[in-house]
Amino acid sequence: MATYAVGDIQGCFEPLQRLLAEVNFNPAQDTLWVAGDLVNRGPDSLAVIRFLRSLGDAVVPVLGNHDLHFLAVAEGVKPPSKGDTLEDLLAAPELADIVQWLRGLPLIHQDKALGYTMVHAGIPPQWGIKKALKRAREVEQVLQSGDYRRFLKAMYGNTPAGWRKGLRGMKRLRVITNYFTRMRFCAPDGELDITNKSAPMGVNLGFAPWYALENRKSRGHRIIFGHWAALEGAVSEPDIFALDTGCVWGGCLTLLRLEDQARFQVSCKAG
Repeated sequence: MATYAVGDIQGCFEPLQRLLAEVNFNPAQDTLWVAGDLVNRGPDSLAVIRFLRSLGDAVVPVLGNHDLHFLAVAEGVKPPSKGDTLEDLLAAPELADIVQWLRGLPLIHQDKALGYTMVHAGIPPQWGIKKALKRAREVEQVLQSGDYRRFLKAMYGNTPAGWRKGLRGMKRLRVITNYFTRMRFCAPDGELDITNKSAPMGVNLGFAPWYALENRKSRGHRIIFGHWAALEGAVSEPDIFALDTGCVWGGCLTLLRLEDQARFQVSCKAG
């Protein structure tokens, strides 16, 4: 019995199958955590979703920015973006069921017994795990409500740039969503530098990788995240596990076994 966490799959079904076969993954006794971005940019998003849904309680995914984008496109509140590969999902006969399933997924997953928390992008410095879970629940409740289409339409944008007391409505939900699904670089006060997608040495003045901030209230907790392919899975901070190793860009797909922190990888290069 083992618990594995995998980085951004993004529709790369065949590498996922090779990776799970390498560890003899058995859904009857093992569990698979997925650090968001299940779909988009890769070739087989529908196959990924069908497989993950077939795992039932053996899979624990969180939402990434590409998953939320798919929901917005599927609901007709946002046109597809250049580079999207969502056609198979949008044409699926079970599209309504897929949308319903994704809407029910969390932004953060915590397992106190195992001692890990998983999020797609990160946790801002001003929130500990308890506060982050509470803020995530605000977005999750809207996604699962009748008002979810209005949220999906309003979630796009880089402002407000950070959290502040008194934020209300869709601006509040947008900042929460950006922290958990789009954040890379952050200032000590929680201000985001959303547009910078480089490796840490490309940091802009006044910002740092969210996990490297000394005032981060989530220090001391083991956090799994994806989203940041430029890291190539390399993070020097203790208790921080970066799992996006750029499979969709021809890199690797990475699996972390939580019990002993062993890593497993398969190449995602075509051919």
